[in-house]
Amino acid sequence: MTGLRLGPALRHVDWEGGGTATVWVETEGPCTAEVRCADGARGTAPTFQIAGHHYALVPVTGLTPGTTTPYEVLLDGLPVWPEPRSPYPPSTITAPAPGSGARVRVTFGSCRWAAPPADGRDRVGPDALDTLAAHLAADPDATRPDVLVLLGDQVYADRTSRAVRRRIAARRDLADQPGPQVADYEEYTWLYDESWGDPEIRWLLSTVPSCQIFDDHDVIDDWNTSAAWLADVRATPWWQERIVSGLMSYWVYQHLGNLSCAELAADPLYAAVRATPDGTDELRRFAANADADPAYTRWSYRRDFGRTRLLMVDTRAARVLDEQKRAILDPDESQWLREQALDDPGGCDHLLLGTSLPWLLPHLIHDAEGWNAALCRGERGGRWSRFGEDLRRRSDLEHWAAFPASFQRLADLFAEVGAAPRAPATICVLSGDVHHAYVAEAAWPAPAAPAPHPDAAPAPPPDAAPAPRVLQLTCSPVHNSVPASVRLGFRFGWSRAGRRLGRALARHGRTDPSPVTWRRTGGPWFGNQLMTLTLSGRSAELQLDQARQESTSARLRTVMKRNLVHE
Repeated sequence: MTGLRLGPALRHVDWEGGGTATVWVETEGPCTAEVRCADGARGTAPTFQIAGHHYALVPVTGLTPGTTTPYEVLLDGLPVWPEPRSPYPPSTITAPAPGSGARVRVTFGSCRWAAPPADGRDRVGPDALDTLAAHLAADPDATRPDVLVLLGDQVYADRTSRAVRRRIAARRDLADQPGPQVADYEEYTWLYDESWGDPEIRWLLSTVPSCQIFDDHDVIDDWNTSAAWLADVRATPWWQERIVSGLMSYWVYQHLGNLSCAELAADPLYAAVRATPDGTDELRRFAANADADPAYTRWSYRRDFGRTRLLMVDTRAARVLDEQKRAILDPDESQWLREQALDDPGGCDHLLLGTSLPWLLPHLIHDAEGWNAALCRGERGGRWSRFGEDLRRRSDLEHWAAFPASFQRLADLFAEVGAAPRAPATICVLSGDVHHAYVAEAAWPAPAAPAPHPDAAPAPPPDAAPAPRVLQLTCSPVHNSVPASVRLGFRFGWSRAGRRLGRALARHGRTDPSPVTWRRTGGPWFGNQLMTLTLSGRSAELQLDQARQESTSARLRTVMKRNLVHE
């Protein structure tokens, strides 16, 4: 009998009334995976093989829109999920009714270090995603998210747990590079075993759909921070296997589930991998090409939840690193983002941009990153350029602000979306990475209006809806440490003194002024946490929950709840 190694993970659910969903599984051997729902919906898929591991992404059809149905997983006709005597409620699939997108709950966060607590004591505090899972499992009537948006660092390839290090040491000499970090595809699978095999997380992912995108630690800290960094890491003997394995495992464990049934059916790589008894070589070629040429593939994708549009953007692999043409998105990626954001603006009430890296930062950090970018491209000469590159790597100066042209293009795009007839009520940038949470709101300087002619009739009131609120919503970590120095630095970055220092750096770097202004309207908050956006019609509500240890168990405590837009 073939067993279930990992999963099931409920991934894509159709919000357009098509009654479809996808369920991802990893099995112990080749077989046919089947999903059977209590209402008669079902789907089957044969497994495909990558590097000795077996996977299936099962397309489920026949779901009844507007209903929630339990499901089970069978391998070669034998039930393997739910597990016998499981303490968790049944895994379910909710198929939204057409038009039910008037209300959608989006829970998001990033940076989940999945290492199990040593000796029962978690030195970085309770895991917010674990705590959410325990809360939902204990209360079947609790309101669940409609989707989890996981914004990067789902696994840490460069910071392994004790358990994973022991497995690595049993396989190879830790004195050889890359030491206790993961080296290849097999070791990557151990990270997902540890993260998604956690019983609470396994149940949560089986019943709440998820959208995922990578950040640097899914591959390595500072991944693609600069051309000089890339040249240095490519000169090491271990890097090629690491990056190829990282992209291969991301495609299998995270990316495939981001796609709809229609997108999967049209994907040539997915077809090629499934058409051969062993798809390893096909996937390796793809991953090597994707690393060599950012334009070779697009990891970004779009999801529509009724009248809420989510654009998940790859800000790591799609970079242009030439210091004179530096961009966080290559031209093709940037054009794709523009087309998706401007596609029938009146067709969505809320536009969400999922990017692992925040667009709006504390003002000092924004100015420091722009200053650093100017130094690195030679604005102050060679000596400053070398200093800037060293500082960039040591201080992680690599967010949107470190790519000034890209920052401005995104600001211009948001202004264009907001100026369209029937513009969205909100444009929200969902981010993580920086190990704290905050809310910031952007504003554009109003153009000077010409003085009216004395004999001119009064101008009629505008017909267009008010311009959307443009908000940076940042939430991290889900489960990680937040050193005191980081807390102090971010607090100072938002302060008046920090702003003055930032302006001085900008003058030294001769940087252009920002096309937008912004102010912090909430935070900073520190801890293991998740944010939830509840979108209903053109109204929006934001909530921040932190995981707190209370006596013998962890609980989610709401530390902020506010209306962003109320209509």
